[in-house]
Amino acid sequence: MSCESLWINVGLATFDPRALPGDPYGIIEDAALAVDQGRILWLGPRAELPVKFQPRLVHDGKGAWITPGLVDCHTHLVYAGNRANEFEARLEGISYAEIARAGGGIAATVAATRRASLDELVSSSSARLARLVAEGVTTIEIKSGYGLTSASELQMLRAARALAALYPVHITTTLLAAHALPAEFEGRPEDYVSLVCDEMIPDAARLGLADAVDAFCETIGFSEAQTARVFDAARRFRLPVKLHADQLSDGQGAALAARFGALSADHLEYTSAAGVAALAKAKTVAVLLPGAFYFLREKQLPPIDALRREGVPIAVATDCNPGSSPCTSLLLMLNMACTLFRLTPAEALAGATRSAALALGLGHCKGRLAPGWDADLAIWQVGHPRELCYAFGSNPLIESVYAGQAHGPG
Repeated sequence: MSCESLWINVGLATFDPRALPGDPYGIIEDAALAVDQGRILWLGPRAELPVKFQPRLVHDGKGAWITPGLVDCHTHLVYAGNRANEFEARLEGISYAEIARAGGGIAATVAATRRASLDELVSSSSARLARLVAEGVTTIEIKSGYGLTSASELQMLRAARALAALYPVHITTTLLAAHALPAEFEGRPEDYVSLVCDEMIPDAARLGLADAVDAFCETIGFSEAQTARVFDAARRFRLPVKLHADQLSDGQGAALAARFGALSADHLEYTSAAGVAALAKAKTVAVLLPGAFYFLREKQLPPIDALRREGVPIAVATDCNPGSSPCTSLLLMLNMACTLFRLTPAEALAGATRSAALALGLGHCKGRLAPGWDADLAIWQVGHPRELCYAFGSNPLIESVYAGQAHGPG
């Protein structure tokens, strides 16, 4: 039997739950892994490699470790401009409210993004994506949310789609039009929600530009009832939903996400025990975003112990955005998830592979090493996979291989 590629002399961290009892990494030492037609054909101990395989290309890993390609399941990667000036101003004692009144905050990013052409958005976002790909990211979610008009939101989604042609990465797109109330709708939030539901969601679905719909359910965002309207509209167009939930207060966001069977509920710093139980019952993934927690100097930790007790899958993502997490290093987020949230290295790595794939509705083909899964591979020069969470500010990636076939959204 012929196959395209064979890796030998490697260790595998499969993150396959069928191999996990007593071993959270799913480790196979001195292993081999065969790939054909973009999917994993076989893996296991090298001594058990079937003699029937006739690979066209053999890679000697020289003791390297292979993990699933990393999955960054929550980003706002496409935007224009930056807000470094606001970062400096806040450190000099100027309040966020004062910055916002002067046209800063999300309004500044919205203005810059609306001014940018499609080519300019692709170019600026490409540089950010390159840094993530260089650290082993092979799947990434990109949200809109800085256009807040029908034309601008669709342009952001088109830019995200265009990036997939530039890098060996699988991109899923999320319409986050319910991110903030644009200035032209001040005092008329219901009218803006109607625009999102009656025009933006239908257009994004009709054009095939969105794989999911997200919203910011918060005191400074949209109410529970307004978010429910957005999710009802998404459901009419058979688009799965995700939710920015309970970041700044317990607004019952986790419970709302669970009620709609959301793929994920993200942030969750103020989620209650009841909210965690609802996530568990709905099989909704909890996405932790340590970059925003760090950058905003938050004090309220997400309910990690409750999530563990209830068996809620925990994912970790960069939340790459200009206002609260200007980060393009998922490896750094793994370290922060361990140091700030006390995840174990195995939990953090599972959170950027297996659980992150679940958060994108791709748990059937990405995020683990298993026969039949997409051959999205990250190859690391480390002594053990735990080292990927240990040394921050370094990149032990020696090769990133994307051979997988995309048979999920996007």
